[in-house]
Amino acid sequence: MTELKTIKISKETYVKLSRVAGELQIRFKRPVSLDEAVEYLLSLKRGGKRLKITDLAGSWNMSDEEWAEIRVSLAEAWRKWKAPETRS
Repeated sequence: MTELKTIKISKETYVKLSRVAGELQIRFKRPVSLDEAVEYLLSLKRGGKRLKITDLAGSWNMSDEEWAEIRVSLAEAWRKWKAPETRS
């Protein structure tokens, strides 16, 4: 039997860890413990596996106002953008 240890983490860290466990549960289609979530996060560090931007999908709770601000900013940037000149 594996020896168990108790660790103290903040409420915020617990919420984040629970969120990771929930995401893994969706991905693996089975229950995932907090211990397994910690092991998964540690394996990312050990294996040198880099996170992809798609791994963060859904992790940012954005308000309608934030989205409107981003949309306006993107539209303005596209209006100012010019294609680089090509040499013939």
